[in-house]
Amino acid sequence: MTHPHRHAEILSAAERASNALELFSRTSARLRRDMPFDAAVWTATDPETGLVTAPMLVENLGSREACATYWESELLEENVLPFRDLARAAVPVAGLRAATGDLPARSARFRRLLGGQGVDDELRAVLRIGERPWGSVSLFRMRGGPAFGPHEIALLADLSGPLAHRLRRFARPSGSDGGPGAPAPGLLLFDEHGEAMSINEEARRYLALLPDGPSTPTALGLRLPIWLIGTTLQARAIAQGNDRGSARIRIRTLDRQWLTCHASCLSGPGGRPGPTALVIEPAPPADLAVIVAQAYGLTPREFEVAQLVARGLPTAEIATALFVSPHTVRGHLKAVFGKMGISSRGELVARLFAEPHRA
Repeated sequence: MTHPHRHAEILSAAERASNALELFSRTSARLRRDMPFDAAVWTATDPETGLVTAPMLVENLGSREACATYWESELLEENVLPFRDLARAAVPVAGLRAATGDLPARSARFRRLLGGQGVDDELRAVLRIGERPWGSVSLFRMRGGPAFGPHEIALLADLSGPLAHRLRRFARPSGSDGGPGAPAPGLLLFDEHGEAMSINEEARRYLALLPDGPSTPTALGLRLPIWLIGTTLQARAIAQGNDRGSARIRIRTLDRQWLTCHASCLSGPGGRPGPTALVIEPAPPADLAVIVAQAYGLTPREFEVAQLVARGLPTAEIATALFVSPHTVRGHLKAVFGKMGISSRGELVARLFAEPHRA
């Protein structure tokens, strides 16, 4: 059973964070006192797709280039405890040795990467609200350390929801958000082996705006963040039939723009595998509205009401469209106003839709 005092101290450290990266750093430092580990990877995830996005904190785990191998294995190989399964599991936390009967080499990720780096056990968690993932964490113990036990799994499971709520808050709008970036989409092309082979100038401009984090070198003379590499790997996983999800993330830039990055695999002559295209562009208004609604914790029905308000429908017409009473609509609208800290329909429309490049 998790000690309440220990749980409260960890969340108190997280509460003092001013951004997601600081949240990861504070939580990791405090958690290590109660649950020793040698290395860690903390990352935000896109709540729609579960793919990694900025920021990411890597502690004491080899080179930054190893991150690309880690996520390549995660997305393209059959593995024990993939994050996409943990996001839907009854308990969103699991230990590698516990899950494999103390035989971690059953995992392709362990055979290909972790074992060679001296890792003896990995404890993974998805930081989620419902089945919506806002972050993930991997904690590692090197050889000679004990396996992660039930009490440690329970502690991290208890932290999953509260930490996800804190991560979600950092996706909310702020008054300092910057203006639009390059007007045209950025485009990157990768060959069938996943190597970057061409890029346009717009993509270079967007890359310069992305926050620092693990990256991998390319023949183009620039380093690509692991979040973009992960998105292209997901596109390949979908093309190979290993996944049916979406190769899409939203990411916030240094000047606080929201960008949407999406990848797809193209086909060549005779249906042969072609390049993978990655498009980077300012988040469109509809996509931005989804981000903001998720950040404030609106339910699907509350978001429906908000969308109909944005179309200018009065309460009676919204009630008719949703097959509910006007009283129910007013209740949903009151809940939306309370969650978003606003008091009028005009503020709601402005918050959700009026700033297509900002959030």
